[in-house]
Amino acid sequence: MRYKIILLVILFTSLTSCKNTEGPEVLYLGHTLPQTHPVHKGMLEFQKALEKKSKGTLKVKIFPDGQLGSERELLELLQIGSVAATKVSAAPLSNFIPEYNVMGIPYLFRNKEHQFSVLEGPIGKSILEKGSKFWLRGLCYYDAGSRSFYTSKKAIRTPEDLNGLKIRVQNNQMAINMVNTMGGDATPLAYGELYTAIQQGVVDGAENNPPSFVSSNHYEISKYYTLDEHSSVPDVLLIGTKYWDKLSEEQKIWVQEAADESAQAQKRFWKESVEESMKVAKEAGVEIIIPEKSLFAEKSKSVVEKFVKEYPEMESLVNQIKNN
Repeated sequence: MRYKIILLVILFTSLTSCKNTEGPEVLYLGHTLPQTHPVHKGMLEFQKALEKKSKGTLKVKIFPDGQLGSERELLELLQIGSVAATKVSAAPLSNFIPEYNVMGIPYLFRNKEHQFSVLEGPIGKSILEKGSKFWLRGLCYYDAGSRSFYTSKKAIRTPEDLNGLKIRVQNNQMAINMVNTMGGDATPLAYGELYTAIQQGVVDGAENNPPSFVSSNHYEISKYYTLDEHSSVPDVLLIGTKYWDKLSEEQKIWVQEAADESAQAQKRFWKESVEESMKVAKEAGVEIIIPEKSLFAEKSKSVVEKFVKEYPEMESLVNQIKNN
């Protein structure tokens, strides 16, 4: 089935890459999120803005829900030119562009305002452009919130409360180091297996943002949510350079402006989604805990030190962000 989809996309691309003076150019955008997600809503704004700016000569066709494959498969499709654009978390992009690793450092960003002043300023734009040598040009960042701990049987009020708890994390060394340093037992596990794992006590909890906490139904079996907000890894809207390079200079301006406008709208959608998710969690009886974040930040300092030691070329970038 997957090969059929890929062949279909290649057919679409070959058709739309031909010069067509009678119809619009179509940009195919695939992603893995549901249509109710605030990031998908941001992409709809991108679709609307691009069509308006180009007076209908450039259109966006969106394939949500993983119709065209996983994040990894979509990245590969961008690189070979079979799909024009996609959205992925900044975390997997670090496999191509080391600078994206920095965004997973715990408590790197002081607050939301600081985060987006960095991402939407010279530092963030420079990182977006670094993917071009891997055929993956970044257009803009989408808000993916902040990750916090949630547990099933015991509330986490201080880092010491993590002692001995198995906490599911993404298969990412930064996340593993952070939880282990705080005293927990970091347990990489597939996201699709997490609900059952918490329910059966295989793990004691996990960490994620409020919309994911609720949309996954993890709030049904995890009655403690500690808003320590230890990391804020954004999503990235990408365009394949094989598609980008075919655009005229005017078309490139339209695409970039549409992406930038969609990013501002998406931040509003994300804020609304967080508020609604927190309301759902509270009504379901989840205890929302507001801890002293400085305790968690202090405990995780060695994670930053270890990262800079392993990647000395990143120290300058980390300092630039901190001083921004």
